[in-house]
Amino acid sequence: MKWRTLPLIVFLYFLAYLDRTNVGFAKLEMSHAIGLSEAAYGLGAGIFFIGYAIFEIPSNAGMMRFGARKWIARILVTWGFCAAIMAAVQNEATFYIVRFLLGAAEAGFFPAVILYLTLWFPARQRVTVLGIFVLALPISSAIGAPVSALLLNMDGFLGLAGWQWLYIFQGVPAMLMAVVALKMLTDYPRDAKWLTVEERTWLQNTMDAEDAAKSEGSEHKHSFMAGLKDPRALVFSALYFGLAAGLYGLALWLPTIVKAMGHLSTTAVGFIVPIPYVCAAFFVYFWSRNSDRTGERVLHTAGALLLSAIGMAASAFLLATSPVLALVGLCVAAMGVFAAMCPFWELPATALAGAAAASGIALINSLGNLGGFVAPYAVGILSDVTGDSKAGLLLLAALLFLSGVGTFFYGRKIHAGQVPAGTDEDLSEGDGRLRPAG
Repeated sequence: MKWRTLPLIVFLYFLAYLDRTNVGFAKLEMSHAIGLSEAAYGLGAGIFFIGYAIFEIPSNAGMMRFGARKWIARILVTWGFCAAIMAAVQNEATFYIVRFLLGAAEAGFFPAVILYLTLWFPARQRVTVLGIFVLALPISSAIGAPVSALLLNMDGFLGLAGWQWLYIFQGVPAMLMAVVALKMLTDYPRDAKWLTVEERTWLQNTMDAEDAAKSEGSEHKHSFMAGLKDPRALVFSALYFGLAAGLYGLALWLPTIVKAMGHLSTTAVGFIVPIPYVCAAFFVYFWSRNSDRTGERVLHTAGALLLSAIGMAASAFLLATSPVLALVGLCVAAMGVFAAMCPFWELPATALAGAAAASGIALINSLGNLGGFVAPYAVGILSDVTGDSKAGLLLLAALLFLSGVGTFFYGRKIHAGQVPAGTDEDLSEGDGRLRPAG
């Protein structure tokens, strides 16, 4: 089962992350071509998340109506189209508009996949499974960076600039994968004809039992609207804000930061940028496996975020004096921020059930991802004002630090049974996971 669904989902997330962050490489040529300042680029790169935030919850309502399989395929078509037409931007205004549309088109994809995993994998396996899924992010950047650099060398082919070919070649595959998703994905284990009757029955019963346990005694709290009103979702949104700020602040500015380290060529940048992501990929797998082995989520999330903050701050201070050590710091930052995602998402996924899981996760992802808007824009403004990336990296480090500390103390509050009013969830002893009371 794992090897039928996971490779496809991982590849789809690979494409999603590539299409939202390839603008970092396109910037190396596009900014001059269409006249973007550092701040304008940061605003345009981040405005993706405004469209994403506005349409995230409506998109998940559509998923609940039409099913994850059909909705994921719909998202693939619209985001692939918008990613490809990034090649047509001509100035600041069109850059902002298309980036906004790309965010709106991709809205709902990540929560749809998180919900899909909760329908197919028991809780004891999910952080490892989520770790494999999240591996798509660093792998996407590790592979996408040199490919993007090489695509930029197509400058002038058929009258198009290299950055235009980058958007076209990386946008079209998403549209093609919609057909594959429709054929390969199945909404529920009970509908999976590729499983034996015994396998279907066991898996569906297992997942139904877990969902029933979360819903016991509180069915009214697991409607779609209940997830939007759950105070835990707002807290998790705030915590995810710092994580997302670090994640996308790093991804969208890393090519520029690396290029400034030694005035490197675009091709050289393409082969240096993957280094932090390769380090992150190995660490994500280790960290998620360890989280599942110990059953602990809170400390794994907070510890990874604090590790990322340390790496980001170190790279800021070393940027001007030791580019090699600054790159080591960026490697540590990437390891921490990517590894934090896996145990983080198990916290809300375990707390909510049914339709409330879809809306609650969508709300967290929607509001939290606004960090992906604030961070690139703020880094751009700081770069324009100061002339380098130090202040921007320190800002990212501060946001990651606050998110890590907040996760730690909120986790302690959960352990103490001091969950927000209006819930009937409690924390089982010692494992850092939310469980139903009683």
